[in-house]
Amino acid sequence: MLEIQQLECTRGDHILFSNLNFSLRDGEILHVRGSNGSGKTSLLRIICGLLMPSAGRICWDGGDIRKLREEFTGNVTYLGHLNGIKGDLSGLENLQLGGKLDGLDISEQAGLAALSKMGLRGREDLPTKVLSQGQKRRVALARLLLSKTRLWILDEPFVALDVKAVAHLQSVIQQHLEHNGMVVFTTHQEVEINTGRAHHIDLDL
Repeated sequence: MLEIQQLECTRGDHILFSNLNFSLRDGEILHVRGSNGSGKTSLLRIICGLLMPSAGRICWDGGDIRKLREEFTGNVTYLGHLNGIKGDLSGLENLQLGGKLDGLDISEQAGLAALSKMGLRGREDLPTKVLSQGQKRRVALARLLLSKTRLWILDEPFVALDVKAVAHLQSVIQQHLEHNGMVVFTTHQEVEINTGRAHHIDLDL
């Protein structure tokens, strides 16, 4: 279980949010809502352990993530609103490099299959700097197909995707939940994840 307790985040002298509490269990998804500047990205980065909160704590299966460290981060896949891919590397090379950083040995066959499922057949060996924004996003999202982590934290995962790709990503997320995964995400787009175990918080309130 992921549990957020009395979380607060400040930027300079401005409090983005405070007294934030929620929990997430296997098979559940949380949609973080809010206007630009409300702290959505900051919250996701805090949950990942990439940013320190000004108050509160985050627990994973009962333990504070600051003490668990690798035991927690090894269960998390974070996809930021930036794609986090290297332009001089191909899609396949990006996946294999990302796999090494995550402690995974991604074979060429597995990497090519993931890119193909994301609609990049025939572009797997191109430097990602020549791809469109939507195609670059698909390379980044292909990581999810190879991930073995329980918790996915996704910041605007549907940005730059066409209708077909949005539907496919919805299906990927749905399958992760059906296998008892957990998801925390933000999006400005109108998307539906078909599960009765969906929650939301609104940082504008």
